[in-house]
Amino acid sequence: MDDSADGLDALANLLTELSVNSFDINLHVQHINLARSLDMEPQVVVAQEMAASYLAVGDDVWLPLIQAKTSSANLENPADVLEVLELYTRAAVDYLSVPVLQKHIEFLVDRHAYFSALEVPPEELGDHFSTAWTREAISEVVSKGTGHLTKSRYLWELQRDWELEVIEASPPAERPELIEHLEELHLTRLQQPHAGHEETYQSYSSFTTKHKPATEYEALLVSASKLRSRAVKEYERREPSELSLVRKYSTSLDAYMQYLAVERKGKSPDVFIVTGLFERSISEAAKCRLPSEGNAEQTLRTLWVWYIDFLRGQGTDESDLARTIKRATRSVPGSGEVWARYIRHLERRAEADPEDALMDGSENESISVDAYQRALSMNLFTKTNPKGPDLDPEQIVPLVLARAGAEKRAIEAGRGDENAFSTLIKVVEDGLVMVRQASKAGDPRFRLEKFLSELYLSLADVVDAAIAVWASAAAHYKSSWAVWVAYTDVLIRTDRHDAARSNFQDVSTKNLDYPEALWDAWLSFEHAHGSLTSLEEALARIERARTQVEARRMRDAQKSYQAAQYAMEQQAASASAMSVPANVTQEAIPAASGDGMDVDAPTTSAQPQGKRKASEELEVDGSASKKVLILMLICLLLGYRRDRENCTVFVAGLPSGTSEEQLKALFKDCGEIRDIKITNMPETLVATVEFAARESVPAALTKDKKRIEGTEVNVHLAWRSTLYVTNFPEKTDDAALRSLFGQYGLIFDVRWPSKKFKATRRFCYVQFTSPASAERALELHGHELEPERTLSVYISNPERKKERSDADADEREVYVAGLSKFTNKEDLRGVFSRYGAIKDIRLAEDKNGQLKGFAFVEFENEADARAALTANNYELKKRRIAVTIADTRVRSKNREGWAESGLGRRAEARNRSVRVRKLPSDTQEGLLHQTLEKYATVIRTEFFADIGEAVVELANAAESGKLLLLSEPIVFNGRNLEISEEALSSSTRTQPSTAPTSTRGFVPRAAASRPRAGLGRARKPGIGAPKPQGGAADETQESAKFGGKGQDDFRKMLG
Repeated sequence: MDDSADGLDALANLLTELSVNSFDINLHVQHINLARSLDMEPQVVVAQEMAASYLAVGDDVWLPLIQAKTSSANLENPADVLEVLELYTRAAVDYLSVPVLQKHIEFLVDRHAYFSALEVPPEELGDHFSTAWTREAISEVVSKGTGHLTKSRYLWELQRDWELEVIEASPPAERPELIEHLEELHLTRLQQPHAGHEETYQSYSSFTTKHKPATEYEALLVSASKLRSRAVKEYERREPSELSLVRKYSTSLDAYMQYLAVERKGKSPDVFIVTGLFERSISEAAKCRLPSEGNAEQTLRTLWVWYIDFLRGQGTDESDLARTIKRATRSVPGSGEVWARYIRHLERRAEADPEDALMDGSENESISVDAYQRALSMNLFTKTNPKGPDLDPEQIVPLVLARAGAEKRAIEAGRGDENAFSTLIKVVEDGLVMVRQASKAGDPRFRLEKFLSELYLSLADVVDAAIAVWASAAAHYKSSWAVWVAYTDVLIRTDRHDAARSNFQDVSTKNLDYPEALWDAWLSFEHAHGSLTSLEEALARIERARTQVEARRMRDAQKSYQAAQYAMEQQAASASAMSVPANVTQEAIPAASGDGMDVDAPTTSAQPQGKRKASEELEVDGSASKKVLILMLICLLLGYRRDRENCTVFVAGLPSGTSEEQLKALFKDCGEIRDIKITNMPETLVATVEFAARESVPAALTKDKKRIEGTEVNVHLAWRSTLYVTNFPEKTDDAALRSLFGQYGLIFDVRWPSKKFKATRRFCYVQFTSPASAERALELHGHELEPERTLSVYISNPERKKERSDADADEREVYVAGLSKFTNKEDLRGVFSRYGAIKDIRLAEDKNGQLKGFAFVEFENEADARAALTANNYELKKRRIAVTIADTRVRSKNREGWAESGLGRRAEARNRSVRVRKLPSDTQEGLLHQTLEKYATVIRTEFFADIGEAVVELANAAESGKLLLLSEPIVFNGRNLEISEEALSSSTRTQPSTAPTSTRGFVPRAAASRPRAGLGRARKPGIGAPKPQGGAADETQESAKFGGKGQDDFRKMLG
């Protein structure tokens, strides 16, 4: 009883909230689900009707709604029949749904059969359900689904079967006309690309055999075969993309987006194909957004905007375009971009036909006004609750600019009334309030401020008002260098130089996000408008400001360094330690290697023991201190802010002998260049140019088709010719991928990830010399390299970086322990597939192929992996299993061979590691890993670029022996590799001489200094292991010999 009362209270509260936010799709979904949970079937129907009245909904709402109406209606009553028909019509408008269209045709056929059998059809129906009306209605329904290349056949077959029934039931005198109509239906269909072309052709053959003279049969089929040839080729060309849509992805949105990208890129895209593909993509995105899958809502908005722009670019009739835009406003009422296009569409229609006094019941002059007010009335662009979730200013700004732009153009054309300018100002000022209330970030591009300022300066000549706009913006966006520069630009433009100089002086020492830009603007101003005295004063102030800023950044760098240092100490404690080369750090740092209770490594420093203060962490002697601080500062200013992908352009087609100076000259007016790399390839000369800021890239792209020494060069964003490739078989190597992708164009580089912490990483980046080659290679998406494993290929867009990396792979993977030795992959799939789509299952085996009792299950989505944690303590084959999120950095404490050797974890790892020398400085760890795997089983590889060496950890000592005993050298990137032992024998290690005499300013606590499992018990030596002679000092010396990681190592990792 209490639960029921609580449910009714929740329903009442939800209805109250819906009365205020009627266009919030999440509230409508909650309403439907709550009504279902309360077993209130009538309320479910009410909830579905309410959702459909405010928003576009899919067949998951329309089909139950239509079914409920059909069940309760008297289908012999004309009024009830028309009501059901209206529901089908509305459902067909929202989204493309083949099941809804099928039901619609079946309803039309059924009611036609019933009413045509009556001697006197009801007068209320008029022409409805007559044969002519039904034929036209069915044709219209079929046309809505024709663009669905794989499923449109189901609609067309229903239409064909009905036409055949009509022919059979018609009098002989009427048959010739009906036969001619059905023949035309077949021939039209044969010219449309679609799956099941052979079945359509066979249908035409059967129709011809039955209804055409035998003498015409062969000629008709030959003609039909010629007619369909182009459509067959068009479908076959797209069949791989179509198949990629129906394979079992966690979401097919990516497949749709790739498909669309290929279809839209041509100069003359196929309107029939692209239109159908847009309809299908939009329908799919609408389904994905209800469970809030990824960024489906944003994808849906983007698809509608692309669709509208595509139709307009193809010259679609304005009436048809209007219908599409209205559908979009029902589907994504919170999209400012869609509303902006609707307002501009209404403005175009008003300008094209000014004599048309009425449209949608409103005067032309107020149509855009009405659309704007209707958009605002939905409460999706105004943040009414300050504590509520942030809104997206990117949706507010386009809407306001569209409304304001229409009003401004009306004033300029002389169509505005006496209040037009004040109305325009109010629209923009209200928009500014909405943007600043929407989120703290606001609009970093200040589009409304620029628009309003220009209005005051150009249209009204009110200088003070324009300055006030920027003064207000500067007060709101206090730390933005861009707003202060814009503010001073207006002052300079209006000849208020003293005020501009005062502004520069006041803000020069403020904590801005990019003060260097402001200082540059100040100096430019003084050079153009100042005196020698003012210029020198500006230089002095800037120097003082620079000193303050660098001191502040230094403090921030120290804090970041300390945080990173602690994080890396924790990482070092959990990962298997590998030897750091002796010349990477000046001296080895002691590190504990026991598996029992570890203690802090002793220090030879005279400083007292105890907890160190944060300030003591950075007390390093002399030049070392300066070096560390400089490294930290560089790390903060360059490393953390560096954005190579968005700041790098690729230059192809360079003439032979092109120098860096020539490239600098080409891009001299674009911005500061950080780095230039010129690469000689077998067929061409190419270069990458990295700028200091991404703002320089648009100017750099204008250099495309410019000439160097008379040769036209090509310039494009580097990531546009780069593909992210994943899900290939584990055995696939660099050569195989180059062979596969090389057929689409010249490959510049293939970059492989390091397998340092995750041996199962299976992705790479393939970079071509041109974007066209990368786009052609997208057709490999969905290609099967082995059964049930389809290749995933995407353009490596940095804005979608999270989607194209395995950065969250650990969060998508669960570790399953306590398994029976009889467990197999199918058993695990049966347990975990209920939580979501599974990407991979790996059962751990020992060297004899016996199960170790644990496994890893990788899901497609992080949320599914978290849901799978509920399987913890599940009984599988009479064993209770343990399920946790996997941490691939943690290594097992008891790997094979440790117990027998009596060695510590770190020493054991070194015993089966080798050192590889003479490596090129640009060595990729992933490629080196691949090369060595051909000779032995590699666990992990770590490359040290500054000395050209790597440490490679093998599966066991026998595997390391394979590499050491090779008779021929291994060739890597044209170099003969030198391979040597990494660890000394255990007998040598047990006789240390003296303890190290380091007097470093600080010595880190051993990463594992805190007690672990086995508290109070020291590690027992292995059988036959000699007894240590030197106590703690010996332990220290042993660690020093074998490269325990210290603070210098962490600094190198940070830098």
